[in-house]
Amino acid sequence: MENIKLPIALVAAMAIQLAGGVWWVSQQAATITSLEETVSQLGSRMAIEDNINLKRDVTDNAKEIGYVWDDVDELWQELNNLASTIKSITVLQQRLAIIENDLKYMNRDHNKMLMNNDGM
Repeated sequence: MENIKLPIALVAAMAIQLAGGVWWVSQQAATITSLEETVSQLGSRMAIEDNINLKRDVTDNAKEIGYVWDDVDELWQELNNLASTIKSITVLQQRLAIIENDLKYMNRDHNKMLMNNDGM
């Protein structure tokens, strides 16, 4: 092995390839580090955006629930109004029934009086 002769061109080519390989690996390491930092920043940004979106959604849902409760309150008011109206109608029907009975008895008494006067 003492007499190994390597051409200078071959040694230069291998040295250039070795230097290129080292440069390529260092570039890949730098790219990976940069991508890891970018992913970390995006993860933080996404967490912040998710938090903001969650707060906005909660606020929107609270408003919607408020609108629903307002609608429910309106329905209760309508139900109370309906109950009051039905009660008023029932009271009027009772009064009308009393008046009809009074008129029936008055008419009957009036007819008896007419029969008694005619029969005399």
